[in-house]
Amino acid sequence: MPEINMEKLVKDMAGAATGVLKEKWPSVKIYAEAEFKKLGETVIAVQKSKLTGNITEEEARLLLEMQKNAMRSVFLTVEGLGIIAVEEAINAAMAVVRSTINTAIGWSIL
Repeated sequence: MPEINMEKLVKDMAGAATGVLKEKWPSVKIYAEAEFKKLGETVIAVQKSKLTGNITEEEARLLLEMQKNAMRSVFLTVEGLGIIAVEEAINAAMAVVRSTINTAIGWSIL
């Protein structure tokens, strides 16, 4: 299984989210990058668990969904960000890394 390049993953996701959040990005940046890194760490944990046979595809999907929910909650704490902007930013970020993550894990879970 391919190794996740955490720096590239965070950079790609941040680039996509920046385009959506525009003027709010400076207020969100530090939180977003931390959340994107947590997503990458979750992917690595899932990848390792799959290799050892300790996780199912459904469990992996749920773990990633929980991380997306955590991102959503963190983004919504920033004043002036509405649910639509947050959803669009998360969707944009996921879109740019979907293939990387699915390939790394070996399941189409995003």
